[in-house]
Amino acid sequence: MLTIFGKPHRNGGYCDGVNRRDFLTIGGTLLGGGLMLPNLLAAEKQAGLGSSHRAVINIFLPGGPPHLDMFDLKPDAPVEIRGEFKPIKTNVPGIEICEHFPLLAKMMDKFAIIRSLSGSSGEHDAYQCMTGRKKEPAKAGFWPSLGGWVSKLQGPVDPAIPPNLSMMYPTGATGWGQPGDGGFTGLAHAPFQLLGAKATGVKSDNMTLKGITLEQLNDRVGLMKGFDAVERGIDNSGLMEGMDSYTRQAMNILTSTKLKDALDLSKEPKAVLERYGVDDPIFERDGAPRMVRNFCVARRLVEAGARVVTMNFSRWDWHGPDGKNFVQACKDFPLLDRALTSLVTDLHDRGLDKTVSVVVWGEFGRTPRINKDASRDHWPQVSCALMAGGGMKTGQVIGATNRLAEHAVSRPVTHQEIFATLFTNLGLNPSVDRALDTNGRPHFLVEDGVQAIKELA
Repeated sequence: MLTIFGKPHRNGGYCDGVNRRDFLTIGGTLLGGGLMLPNLLAAEKQAGLGSSHRAVINIFLPGGPPHLDMFDLKPDAPVEIRGEFKPIKTNVPGIEICEHFPLLAKMMDKFAIIRSLSGSSGEHDAYQCMTGRKKEPAKAGFWPSLGGWVSKLQGPVDPAIPPNLSMMYPTGATGWGQPGDGGFTGLAHAPFQLLGAKATGVKSDNMTLKGITLEQLNDRVGLMKGFDAVERGIDNSGLMEGMDSYTRQAMNILTSTKLKDALDLSKEPKAVLERYGVDDPIFERDGAPRMVRNFCVARRLVEAGARVVTMNFSRWDWHGPDGKNFVQACKDFPLLDRALTSLVTDLHDRGLDKTVSVVVWGEFGRTPRINKDASRDHWPQVSCALMAGGGMKTGQVIGATNRLAEHAVSRPVTHQEIFATLFTNLGLNPSVDRALDTNGRPHFLVEDGVQAIKELA
């Protein structure tokens, strides 16, 4: 039996403690779809390889960041609405944001603020920001994540770099650490998970199959013997088909130095790293740690060939008695300000601002009225998002809320529209491109009639 990072699961499992997920992923949470990559790599023949590619960095802020304390301040509202922070001018006339984002204010021309993000499901998890859709019990596990679609339709840029990568830390509130999966496109297109439960930064050791030598990995016969204890019959979806001819390529992803080099921040100039700030490996309660240099890792990964990189950052659920909204904001706003502006600066400096899109958002916004604990509660009615790169028309605000930031009064934007925009930026056509589910039924990238945000084109 092969297990990688962690103990066997004996409840509801197969074949002496190996459950179906552990078998199919060979390493579960830390290696994602690692050994099922042969199916993904088979698409390489159709997709072709290029020297440049388009990519998305999806930054999830777990817990629901407060929209009207960040990018939609209401300085003229009553004190119980407007809160403690003041707006500051940016380098784009007419656009003001929170005083705790001074670096972003100086380069607002490279960002677009969406102040009218509407239609949140209200679920306290990452699902809608990963799939663009609301959860439906009847379709649990059906819809692919953004990266799942892209992996299926575009395949890898480089055989040593999975197209769909996750730097989502597993969190105490499990929904905040889930990057979505391949859905109906299959496990082969689920994200390749780079991080474990310990926030020590992304290290090349995470790419090692524990207990298996490199010689064994390169010896197909020895590797297949490792599966002898598992009944192949448990896999009815055909995922094992084609493994023979692409096993060696799948192993390249685990053994090639290219992915490891992309994760190795010691290869980054010291001055660049210092610009991002210093990592804080302590998990923020049941959320993610404040690993600011993962923003730099995300850029290195897309440079290496990743198409979609997903990450989570800190914990933004601040409405309990021990989570003062404004106290926590004073800690996290400056960190996000520094890391995000460093990322976007790097993209521009490297000429990647036309091909790499960045989106920053959480699952919903926060109540306009401050509660008795000097905090704000859940508010699905409206929230905000920040976008950059991708050749988009930045230096603008899209949409507006009413005077108390309760709901959108102009140009409401949906999650589906943001996904349509990201797909378009990636070179896909949301109205044309589609994938077949296991029953042979076609599904388009977004719901019928949804288009990319025209203001960003």
